[in-house]
Amino acid sequence: MIRKFWFCALLMAVALMTGCGRKASKEPKDMDIGPKKVKLETSMGDIVIELNEEAAPVTVKNFLQYVQEGFYDGTIFHRVKPNFMIQGGGFTAEMVKKETHAPIVNEAGNKLKNDRGTTAMGQIPGNPDSATSQFFINHKNNDFLNYVESRNPGYAVFGKVIEGMETVDKIAVVKTATRMGMDDVPIEPVVIKSAKVVSGKQG
Repeated sequence: MIRKFWFCALLMAVALMTGCGRKASKEPKDMDIGPKKVKLETSMGDIVIELNEEAAPVTVKNFLQYVQEGFYDGTIFHRVKPNFMIQGGGFTAEMVKKETHAPIVNEAGNKLKNDRGTTAMGQIPGNPDSATSQFFINHKNNDFLNYVESRNPGYAVFGKVIEGMETVDKIAVVKTATRMGMDDVPIEPVVIKSAKVVSGKQG
């Protein structure tokens, strides 16, 4: 009888320990439910972008693929216009255009606006489904870039700057020139040293 009692007690202790272990192992995964954030470490300061995966799933997936591959590391903001936007993610400091993945569908009809601090995809004028790696950060509200049915397919917003808008402001006013046939190129390269996913958790 005593042996049976101790055997049952041992089984209960093992069951409790196993249960606690399972709960503990799930906690980190359960916490990973907030919007993903990407930190751009630039030569002029850091910028943290919060991604809107719900509104722009294709665009966010595309952007994250480039981030996770290290594609943006060493690229520059190659087009800078104050009171408009700063654009990067396609060229090296030597103005060599990087090879990209296939273009993605334009998600500009997602009701997100090209307001100050939002991040959107660059595209070839007249071809809305041409976005690849290049993105821009709006320096002011740019309503003319928003989707307006078939009259204006717009530029797809997929996130917003939540930290480092002062860095965006600094980049926007650097001196520029025409270089390799492109206008508004910073004379002193503004380099994206690294782009990393820093959080997908709440809090």
